[in-house]
Amino acid sequence: MAQKILCIDIGGSHIKGAIVNEAGELQTQYKKFDTPLPATPEKVLAVIKQLAEGSPGFEKISVGFPGYVKDNVIMTAPNLGTDAWHNIKLAEEITSLLGMPCRVVNDADMLGLGIASGKGFEIVATIGTGFGTAFLYDGKLLPHLELAHHPISKGRDYDQYIGQRALDEVGKIKWNKRMMKVLAVVKTVFNYDRLYLGGGNASKLKFPLEENISLVTNIEGIKGGARLWKED
Repeated sequence: MAQKILCIDIGGSHIKGAIVNEAGELQTQYKKFDTPLPATPEKVLAVIKQLAEGSPGFEKISVGFPGYVKDNVIMTAPNLGTDAWHNIKLAEEITSLLGMPCRVVNDADMLGLGIASGKGFEIVATIGTGFGTAFLYDGKLLPHLELAHHPISKGRDYDQYIGQRALDEVGKIKWNKRMMKVLAVVKTVFNYDRLYLGGGNASKLKFPLEENISLVTNIEGIKGGARLWKED
């Protein structure tokens, strides 16, 4: 009997989720809840419980988290509050809460598993509250890099330079100029075969993209939650 997997995407603005089958095909509607403020582990877990209660019948859980995740444990959470989240064993917490096995990875990594073609060197970048990245080679997820915290301009990292706060502060025109600079840097540094841009602010890009750059949605990437259980 095919298993059903509850896939959850935790973001700085929203917590989203749906059930998929082993092939990553949606089995329920995509649901979205506001991320609580402050986004403490306790409050986020409460929203996850609410999401799960409206999505019965799953046997496994996959979670994408906006920070550095090591062995299902949260190391950083720059857009939720790192101090509150550091060393939180999120997979164990969710398993205890919902009674099903859980795996947790960086949110961009889960998106990458869902949308990458599996050919060559591919990068997935999420543009939203912050700047998340995933790197894959021939479909295999590479060790996670927190590129968002690398300085890009005048001591500011990517999160500070092109994240939601920066967009609100400088406006869409200047933000788009910054995004052009960032994409040029990423191309020069990584020489990728394909770049996928997702996240809540990807649709705000107003300049032509090169042929090997594609815009994607979180819904397209949710099947990464299924692939997460196929990864060694």
